[in-house]
Amino acid sequence: MSEYKHSYISEIGKYESQDVCIKGWLYGKRSSGKLHFLQVRDGSGIIQAVVFKGDVDPEVFERADKISQETSLIVYGTVKEDKRSPLGFELGVKDLKIVSESHEYPITPKEHGVAFLMENRHLWLRSPRQHAIIKIRHEIIKAVRDYFDNNDFMLVDAPIFTPAACEGTTNLFETKYFDEKAYLTQSGQLYMEAAAMAFGKVYCFGPTFRAEKSKTRRHLTEFWMVEPEVAYMDLDSDMNLAEDFVEYVVGQVVKNRRAERELLERDISKLENIKKPFPRISYDEAIEILRKNGKEVPWGEDFGADEETVISEQFDRPVFIHRYPTVCKAFYMKQDPENTKLALCVDMIAPEGYGEVIGGGQREDNLDTLLNKIKEHNLPEEAFDWYLDLRRYGSVPHAGFGLGIERTVSWVCGLHHVRETIPFPRLMDRIKP
Repeated sequence: MSEYKHSYISEIGKYESQDVCIKGWLYGKRSSGKLHFLQVRDGSGIIQAVVFKGDVDPEVFERADKISQETSLIVYGTVKEDKRSPLGFELGVKDLKIVSESHEYPITPKEHGVAFLMENRHLWLRSPRQHAIIKIRHEIIKAVRDYFDNNDFMLVDAPIFTPAACEGTTNLFETKYFDEKAYLTQSGQLYMEAAAMAFGKVYCFGPTFRAEKSKTRRHLTEFWMVEPEVAYMDLDSDMNLAEDFVEYVVGQVVKNRRAERELLERDISKLENIKKPFPRISYDEAIEILRKNGKEVPWGEDFGADEETVISEQFDRPVFIHRYPTVCKAFYMKQDPENTKLALCVDMIAPEGYGEVIGGGQREDNLDTLLNKIKEHNLPEEAFDWYLDLRRYGSVPHAGFGLGIERTVSWVCGLHHVRETIPFPRLMDRIKP
């Protein structure tokens, strides 16, 4: 069938009235007398392939009748306009070849429980809803890279194995590293601080790991994070960068992923409203908002999911909360010179109750202050020798942040749980498939 040009379904409109072949899998099927309607998917889309008894050999018509869900196949036919189709086209089948049969495919067109679908995550990825989510994830990741690349940031890869904690010692994954202990990275930030002293504007993008014994809808033990860091940047400029970045990323999804948003029934007006400037409130102002809404949080405690939701409900776009108490933030956060009980840090809380999507701030650039903080947090000073060198040899003010991809995907897609935001989620009770 060499005269049939291979086409991806997403490009089928280029071949109207021409003969093509589609290489894919059977997504669904229905029959009506002399007709078989095959829903064929190839990863780029789904097309209806119509097998008419009068157009094909009897064995081809019989083959189409017996073909089962998710059988891999090659369909040969003519591209025809069909205004009722979401694609605008269908395929008039002339021949059909089976590549490999599928028997008793476990995910059928009926309701399945979450546990069952998670056990079959490797197959669940084939469904239209999961396709839409992962395509939006792809768009977000592309936008992340494009934004920093187009704004003269240097990509610098951070290590996965680290000798010490970055975000506190209670949620580290420990592993044996020859004759020493090592830990899976919680963040590439410390390494980006070193890179910023070399290149000025940098970012890393990769997996991070938190051994948090949490089963909330916002937590994964393995997730992806992008972390920019900039030399000579203060907290206000850090917030400027973060809001410009998030506006761009969400805007790209609005612009390029309409079909996926519609399949997920995502309210587009909520995303179109993500325009800077974003509101900025202090920790103290956030405490006041919580108190007015019946939430009493002792001063000095970090906010949890419930508190973040209450705060986000007061705004129609992401909100910055800045200057948290130093006691609830990491050792590397710079103290506010106007009030040493506060840190020059910031969290960005997504609207609609999706929680923190960005955490960041200005870093402590004074050697003596940083040494004291390491001691106060009972961290091993020898593990941070190299990090302290950044303050010994040309220290400058610098700032940055980390954005979690999965929480961002969850927010942009309007999902209930982050388990659908990554192809193969790792949860406290799940490391398979």
